[in-house]
Amino acid sequence: MSRKGPGLLLRDILRGDDPAVTSVIETIASADPDIIALQGIDYDLEQAALNALADELTAAGAPYPHRFAAPPNAGRQSGVDLDGDGKLGTPRDAQGYGRFFGQGAMAILSRHPIQEGGFQDFSTLLWRDLPDTLYPMIDGTPFAGAEAHATQRLSSNGHWSLPIQTPEGPVTLLTYHATPPVFDGPEDRNGRRNHDETIFWLHHLAGKIGTPPTLPFVLLGDANLDPQRGDGRGEAIAALLSHPALQAPLPHRPTVNWPQTGPMRVDYILPSRHWEVSDAGLIWPEGESASRHALVWVDLTR
Repeated sequence: MSRKGPGLLLRDILRGDDPAVTSVIETIASADPDIIALQGIDYDLEQAALNALADELTAAGAPYPHRFAAPPNAGRQSGVDLDGDGKLGTPRDAQGYGRFFGQGAMAILSRHPIQEGGFQDFSTLLWRDLPDTLYPMIDGTPFAGAEAHATQRLSSNGHWSLPIQTPEGPVTLLTYHATPPVFDGPEDRNGRRNHDETIFWLHHLAGKIGTPPTLPFVLLGDANLDPQRGDGRGEAIAALLSHPALQAPLPHRPTVNWPQTGPMRVDYILPSRHWEVSDAGLIWPEGESASRHALVWVDLTR
């Protein structure tokens, strides 16, 4: 659900004949979730693309009257040379990679009311301000210089805490979409950032950053990190998977199949211990034009 320029996603949804959009709609409708966290969907200020997608889902028998998206870091230009290549204004100089503001961001669709008054957005947190940060240092000097160090945010897309009122009571969604731990140099900028984007949740749950949820919650999103395979620092997601407040349905089940790496587990739904997991599974979309990722679903009761 991401395109190479602003407005193109809305165009493709409204045309009604884009294979990737059709596959996404069919996959979501077949899962028929009450709440879904969309990863890699282009953001626009008026949520025109998100609303158009929701309208198509309604027509497919899967209505989502409640929609949410916040301004992301993806494509948000910093005005600073964040990647140290001597150039300004490139996609890698944005707070999160993006050819334009909002490319490949996040959104929430829900059948239950979203309590935006309780929303916590941690997307402006500077990377250097994360406890025990792994921000890359070269001989004691911040990678790409002091200005980049003072400007770079942690979140490549966002870190959100969003309450939703359900018939089973309120639930807080903790969601994020981390940068891939590749496409960098020996400084391992993306690998270190990917690690810290996941480790952020340990600090949040410990009450060190923001107000942690006291009611039932679910942590879900694309960590772009497998605990055992790939180039990422798998110890970060392993620590989250073993957190005493969380459950980890679908252990060892791959959620993506990349040609370069093969199957990996990078997408997660981790309910808090308040919940009983009644079922869980994966739905793979038809055709790689939609996504190489599966839709991960979990049924919860309490």
